[in-house]
Amino acid sequence: MEFRHISVLLSETIEGLAIKPGGLYADCTLGGAGHSIEILKSGGRLIGIDRDAEAIQAAKERLADYKDVIFVHDNFSNIKQIFKERSIDGADGFLLDLGVSSYQFDKAERGFSYNYDAPLDMRMDRTSKLTAYDVVNSYTGDELYRIIRDYGEERWAKRISEFIINERQRKEIRTTFELTEIIKKAIPKKARQEGGHPSKRTFQAIRIEVNDELGILERSVEQMVELLNPGGRICVITFHSLEDRIIKNTFRRLENPCTCPREFPVCVCGKKPVLKIISKKPLTVSEEELRLNRRSHSAKLRIGEKLWPL
Repeated sequence: MEFRHISVLLSETIEGLAIKPGGLYADCTLGGAGHSIEILKSGGRLIGIDRDAEAIQAAKERLADYKDVIFVHDNFSNIKQIFKERSIDGADGFLLDLGVSSYQFDKAERGFSYNYDAPLDMRMDRTSKLTAYDVVNSYTGDELYRIIRDYGEERWAKRISEFIINERQRKEIRTTFELTEIIKKAIPKKARQEGGHPSKRTFQAIRIEVNDELGILERSVEQMVELLNPGGRICVITFHSLEDRIIKNTFRRLENPCTCPREFPVCVCGKKPVLKIISKKPLTVSEEELRLNRRSHSAKLRIGEKLWPL
């Protein structure tokens, strides 16, 4: 199966990176290399990072004609170590396109989608130990409830977690379709008719837990901003409110890190801004892009620029 993925907000992201010929840019979620190829076409040098080995291999094939590329099979949360091991001091731009690629969703065996019957997996990095099977079959009821409530923002989280616990007392839950049937039983019929597929939020929650998608995000963005050269840009594309909230708050804190009480006439904490927010409101997809790619409907792009030292 070809590693196919439609790059979201492509032109807006490339414009947001403000690419300088010869500058170094890190695509930290390489995926199908759609953004990366445009970085290279614009004259940038590239370090492409992805935790999915299949994405790395596909990107190597797609970018075979370009020389200024370093490929790294790793998690972007290790960005400082990645740069250190390659004696890279800084970059002129960082890109994060969060979430799951179309390839990962559409490859049934990966277990990301409720549309295909497959073993419960959901690992972006298939060398990782924790799988969706482990979460569903070994987490306590309270842990499942917290994950589905917090990561899935699912109003029926309590019932779903209870139904999962009851079902696995009878037998192990092994496949995506088995889990989907349990979720359908847990959600009242009238509620199932609203807001899309009933498994959407629960599958999202379990996927986030398996891949620690939120736990690594704030820390990773802080480290990327630290590694940015002055005047460099960071572009982050999110696909749900939890991710976007983390990025928005992290950008705001880096733009205004002062911890002094408001009544102080001058800052005495000594913390200086390191980032300028370029996009005060996130950029969203156009009607045309939405028509071509329905999966882009919730995408939001936020852009920040590293400040020059005072």
